Amino acid sequence: MFAYIVRRVLYAVPILIGVNFITFALFFMVNTPDDMARAQLGAKQTTPEMIAAWKQERGYDKPLFINLEAEGIAQITDTLFTQESIKLFKFDFGQSDAGRQISADIYERMWPSLAIALPTFILGLFTAISVALLVVLFRGTVLDTATMMLAVTIMSISGLFYIIAGQVLFSKLWHWVPISGYQPGVEGIKFLILPILIGVFAGLGTGIRWYRSIFLEEMNKDYIRTARAKGLDEIKVLFRHVLRNGMLPILTGVVVVIPTLFMGSLIMESFFGIPGLGSYTIDAINAQDFGIVKAMVFIGSVLYILGLVLTDISYTIFDPRVKLS
Repeated sequence: MFAYIVRRVLYAVPILIGVNFITFALFFMVNTPDDMARAQLGAKQTTPEMIAAWKQERGYDKPLFINLEAEGIAQITDTLFTQESIKLFKFDFGQSDAGRQISADIYERMWPSLAIALPTFILGLFTAISVALLVVLFRGTVLDTATMMLAVTIMSISGLFYIIAGQVLFSKLWHWVPISGYQPGVEGIKFLILPILIGVFAGLGTGIRWYRSIFLEEMNKDYIRTARAKGLDEIKVLFRHVLRNGMLPILTGVVVVIPTLFMGSLIMESFFGIPGLGSYTIDAINAQDFGIVKAMVFIGSVLYILGLVLTDISYTIFDPRVKLS
């Protein structure tokens, strides 16, 4: 397994370089270093000298990919892309274009993101699997049909509708929870209840349909017919065999998501005024802050690759027949 993990880490290097290269190319196709300097300094007060000094201070005066003024290998190494990429692979995110330490910002903002993402993920997973098991137990009945119709309806409505409707009903009309805001500690739970409930509800339709299809596929296999022939009732068949064997495909979608939870929800954090990493990324895009954008894209890619590796490892834990080689 150790050799497999090392090989996957080595495979990840060219992927991360490619993602970083595309991020650089796309960002600087839209923005020039002069535009970024004016955005940070203020368009009306800037002079060419101020822009040049700002670019030199942050390294934006260097060529992006190829330095034709340099000689030899320096044509590649003495560029913005190479120098910034080396820092990223050392997890040195440096300073934002506004002059703040990006690592400190990420550490500060990951906790509000986790405060929403973790409960939403756990409650959503537990609820969707429970409902899916219930409708599989009563498959072919009115309950099954009604639940599937409700699931499709939930999937068909935009998540923005649930956010706006939730804020209007639970905050503006009934005054049960604050409409937006964030506060650390126990006192801040009142700000988290509504976004968590909306996040769980919005994801139920997709989750129920997916888990139901997995469990139904297991129900039609030979070993289930054998279990029934031995006299096991449906509830024991469902929880002792179907749920356990259905965990393998479920892990594919679940484990890969876990490392990315701390990245936060762009839309949810923006609507509820939560200072997490999702809103941090949106603010950076609006401010054309390349330092933050490249750091967040790199972290997201690393976490996704980590999730894939964890998924493969979890296969061997839940199914001993699977061997990593």
